[in-house]
Amino acid sequence: VYSLDGLLVFGLLLVCTCAYLRKVPRLRTWLLSERRGIWGVCHKAAVIGTRLHVAVSMSCLLMAFYVLVGK
Repeated sequence: VYSLDGLLVFGLLLVCTCAYLRKVPRLRTWLLSERRGIWGVCHKAAVIGTRLHVAVSMSCLLMAFYVLVGK
């Protein structure tokens, strides 16, 4: 997380993980019901991941290509 590309990878992983957890019914009520604090950040990341799923998936593919080939 100390460089820009590390921060981008961390952000993409957070958005993808929270969006996946939002699809699981038990975890959705347990983890993502709170909208304040750290759980609020996870809730907002899940909303971003579900609403912008095409852009997030394309960003993940581009980041994977950059990490595997560009670095």
